[in-house]
Amino acid sequence: MIQIYHNPKCSKSRCGLELLKNSGKEYQVFDYLKKGITADEIKDLLAKLRLKPIELVRTKEAIWKENYSDKPLTDNEIIAAMVNNPKLIERPIVVVGDRAVIGRPTEKINEIITKE
Repeated sequence: MIQIYHNPKCSKSRCGLELLKNSGKEYQVFDYLKKGITADEIKDLLAKLRLKPIELVRTKEAIWKENYSDKPLTDNEIIAAMVNNPKLIERPIVVVGDRAVIGRPTEKINEIITKE
């Protein structure tokens, strides 16, 4: 089943969700801002995305700039920052099996769901 890590306040995330709705495929919405996200879940996403932790961070967010950007952080510390501040996570993330993409631009979602 397709999963989307979704932030309803994000226009790109809403576009990604709309694309999934229009695809006719079954999907599950994961509202990580409301539910929270664990370090293990982030590590799993990173593996599926084939990214380093810093590549999943929205480095332009005020939270990042004010609290983290000037510090030398380990991968685990970056993951902890995302657990404590899920708003820092790039979105939307669409997962199909053992693969995932960040839906920016939205067309990237098509690449993964057409192979589903």
